[in-house]
Amino acid sequence: MEPVLTQTELPGDADDKQSRYIEAAANGIIVACVYLPNGNPQPGPKFDYKLAWFERLTRHAAKLYKTGVPVALVGDFNVVPTEFDIYRTKSWDDDALLQPESRAAFGKLIKQGWTDAVRALHPDTPMYSFWDYMRHRFEKDGGLRIDFILLSPDLARRLGSAGVDRAERAKPNTSDHAPVWVVLDEGKRARARAAAPKAKDAKSKKAKSSGGAARAGSKPARKRPALRARRPLLVIDGDSFAHRSYHALPKTILRKGRKGAGAIVGFANFLLRLYQTERPRAVIVAWDTLEVPTERHKKFPAYQSGRAFNDDLVDQLDALPEFVAACGFANAKTPGYEADDFLAAAVAAEERRGGTALVASGDRDTFQLASETTTILHPLRAGEMARIGPAEVRERYGVDPKQVPDFIALRGDPSDRLPGARGVGPKGAADLLRRYGTLEGILAAGRFPAEAEMLRLYQSIATMNAAAPLPSLGSQTPTWAKASALARTWGLKQLTDRLAEKAKHSHSDH
Repeated sequence: MEPVLTQTELPGDADDKQSRYIEAAANGIIVACVYLPNGNPQPGPKFDYKLAWFERLTRHAAKLYKTGVPVALVGDFNVVPTEFDIYRTKSWDDDALLQPESRAAFGKLIKQGWTDAVRALHPDTPMYSFWDYMRHRFEKDGGLRIDFILLSPDLARRLGSAGVDRAERAKPNTSDHAPVWVVLDEGKRARARAAAPKAKDAKSKKAKSSGGAARAGSKPARKRPALRARRPLLVIDGDSFAHRSYHALPKTILRKGRKGAGAIVGFANFLLRLYQTERPRAVIVAWDTLEVPTERHKKFPAYQSGRAFNDDLVDQLDALPEFVAACGFANAKTPGYEADDFLAAAVAAEERRGGTALVASGDRDTFQLASETTTILHPLRAGEMARIGPAEVRERYGVDPKQVPDFIALRGDPSDRLPGARGVGPKGAADLLRRYGTLEGILAAGRFPAEAEMLRLYQSIATMNAAAPLPSLGSQTPTWAKASALARTWGLKQLTDRLAEKAKHSHSDH
């Protein structure tokens, strides 16, 4: 559907000739695009114009909000709301973007009920959207957060993911702003609508059976065990998300002792968000042991060769299992095994007990674990996860999940330094497996006779070892207060506060 233009200027001042506001309706949503005045130099007429324009925006936003229609206010607001939204500096102190009047105006707008999408999903991460061209600000991550997507309640309930495309700012001849984005989860809206009549009907039945009031001395109904059993086991590839966090977040995020904390904060945010979304019965986080080679390395010395991690990352990888334990969750880390092996072992254990599992990993090798009861949560970009089941594996690779190790052996895996079969790419590997079923079937048919033993080796390397030792995986109760105390010892205030807030409402987590 083509967007319908609803406003080409901000109401409230017929004499205002500056083009700073445009509004359109598309697919049932009103999108208002804002370019708020900069206001410099201040004090002065430009700053007065900024505040007056802000007041007009606030009045118009209130009218949009009251309509009850889904609304998104997006754009450059030219305000740094808090000290957390700017790198450590005093050079901006006199700028109009940081003045108390500017921040108060932004706060007044937010108090109408708008949700700052990026901050809602990334409460402990700077998430800058602007870096000045001067003095290598981007390279030093001297950024500001001045671009926002503000959502009305209806859209906020549908918020799936949000972030800032920092990579765009690094391109040649680019803007000094990076795009801010959100993804709305239509499934949340559909589930809410479906649940509404059921909830209403259940409430009506309860009222009829109890005469409209609870009987004195009556005991609350116990939760049905069958419902509790459906809560999944959440299995997380710790190294995968720690690495992603380390490379995605600024190196200026530090804990006590001037030690790096970007990987810790990013991983913690991911863990909390995933727990909130999936409501698992238990969580296990799997880790590599970097200093000890595995059987894969012994059999094929080139395996994963060339990988090097700096000391800052290794230090944070050593600290993260302590954080996981403080949250009340399980760690799996044993010399000689990789994180992938623990993922496979946990899935096998959960399937044996008749449960369901969610495996969160950025490694596509985990697609071999997909089944009717196991779903892979694969990151696409900041905050957004694809749910991969057998159908999605077949759609992406053209093979079944159980054929993935054979597929990797034939196609190769550059990240693990597995060369694969000469002259065989993804399509060729999938075609061979559809025809012969397995790597052994292909070799039995006389294909690749000179490479047969090496292909078998690659297949064994690509196969996750479900015999890896596991800790107990009984149902867990998160210990957010303990995790908050640990974050406090590290000097991570935002994370400390977030965990303390979760501890206050921990009854809703289990």
